[in-house]
Amino acid sequence: MKFVLFSLISNLQNPITGETFSAQQKFQSIIKQATYAEEQGFDGFGVGERHGPPFLSSSPAVLLSAIAAQTSKIRLMTAVTVLSVLDPVRVSEDYATLDHLSDGRLEMIIGKGNDPRHYPLFGIAEDEQWESLAERYDLLKRLWTEENVSWSGKYRPHLNEVTTEPRPLQKPIPVWHGSASSKQSTELAAKYGEPIFSSNTFHPMAKYKELIDHYKERLDFHGHDSEKAIIGSGSGGLYLANTTEEAISRYSPYYDAFNNTDAAKYNQPPFKDLEDNIKNGPALVGSAEQVIEKILYYYRAFGHQVQSISVDGLTETEQLEQINRFSEEVIPVIKKEIPDMIWFHSVS
Repeated sequence: MKFVLFSLISNLQNPITGETFSAQQKFQSIIKQATYAEEQGFDGFGVGERHGPPFLSSSPAVLLSAIAAQTSKIRLMTAVTVLSVLDPVRVSEDYATLDHLSDGRLEMIIGKGNDPRHYPLFGIAEDEQWESLAERYDLLKRLWTEENVSWSGKYRPHLNEVTTEPRPLQKPIPVWHGSASSKQSTELAAKYGEPIFSSNTFHPMAKYKELIDHYKERLDFHGHDSEKAIIGSGSGGLYLANTTEEAISRYSPYYDAFNNTDAAKYNQPPFKDLEDNIKNGPALVGSAEQVIEKILYYYRAFGHQVQSISVDGLTETEQLEQINRFSEEVIPVIKKEIPDMIWFHSVS
């Protein structure tokens, strides 16, 4: 199994210390987090995209370029690129540039996004999100693989004999499809025979397993081999401690602070508290043994080959502590149980 660290660059006031950070301090902290993840043997680092507080992740291509300059091996991912509201010409240019600057380490995850505030910002109605995503992705694929592209559609001006520059270094740039709430995302991924990344963040396992099962069924329908399906899975926060009680005590203030934000409330998680999430949801909170067993439990249901974690919201000291503990206490055990059978390749 591969392990990746994701961040949405949440910039909330620390609920324990009352400490606040400037945007500059947070960006430097994220770069430090990414370089430390590489040192600790993580396979990838991802930056999400949000367009409103408490997140500072509005420009993942820019931040990942800064991270590319400070790292050499770790895969650089978007989690996700909100393609439903972006211009595919701009996206093709920005991320092809990042692909070169990172020496071909880019992995793009596309999606319609998980925060409705971006639709009025970019002039898209929320009920158009899936149609917009499908049209824009079709154009993006053409821009990356073809020259002299002529195109017309609904969501941007027509193109006539356009070749975007630079051309991608990887041929092709690997693309995943973010999957959180709708079979329309898994259908789009299956149509192209490309991997999915299940958010697996706010709800019980059954919701996400249904989408993963649908993806596999539709892969076969579209002529791809579901036995070769590539799947990533998120998690609902991470906090490792020597005992469950200690982990809950230390993590609860962070969990409560984030779940009181408008961004979290939009997703309407059904868990009454952290303990309920640990028991019935995706939170990786507890001893190393508990976290290992939970990852294996989800693996038996999902069959995923890539696992993401996040340490957003914690103090910088705790972030580095958790990355270190996860890399030393969890990753080696999981890798023995689930060998690395794939890297990042599209389904054929």
